[in-house]
Amino acid sequence: MKKRLPVSPMLVDLVVNALDSMDGVAFTDLASCPHCGGDVKGYDMRAKRFAVVIENGKRRTIRVMVKRFRCQDCGSLCCADAPFYPNTRLASPIVDLCVLLAQQMPFNRVAQYLREMRLVVDRGTIRNYASREFEFGAIPATDVFGLQLPLSLLNLATLTLNRKGGPIVGAEALAACGFPAADRTPLHPGRPPKERYQRYE
Repeated sequence: MKKRLPVSPMLVDLVVNALDSMDGVAFTDLASCPHCGGDVKGYDMRAKRFAVVIENGKRRTIRVMVKRFRCQDCGSLCCADAPFYPNTRLASPIVDLCVLLAQQMPFNRVAQYLREMRLVVDRGTIRNYASREFEFGAIPATDVFGLQLPLSLLNLATLTLNRKGGPIVGAEALAACGFPAADRTPLHPGRPPKERYQRYE
């Protein structure tokens, strides 16, 4: 039987509640085309996976809605500003968490630690994110229960606690996750190779 890692139940509740609160949040703002700077027009809304959590022993996918736009000048199809790094299949707070934990422990232990937090990220995906950490820029973090955890995730938790029952607004979630910020990766850069892991929907 595998030895369970000591993860504070308070931390688990904080993280899972923050992620739960993101289910269905809509991101609908885009100032201009990220490719040419042209005017954009609404095209459609798409669900995008934010995180995968374990609930009652089963996986549950938390999804947000991201509006897509068509550029009126170059014809490109582009997405609203949302808290996702380019070519990643999970939201930036989850990527931040994976990268920071991978700096503190082996990949298999990171996956185990995440499971104890009721988060599902496979070891290959963790390795992928860790190998690309230079793309994500500096990740603001703070010490929580002896580990460096990302402020993006903790800020989401704070936003959840302060919302007093009202729905979370996409712009508020974006700011909580640290976008836009001069020292972080841009929301709309060029297109690096597609991510090859974390394919469960």
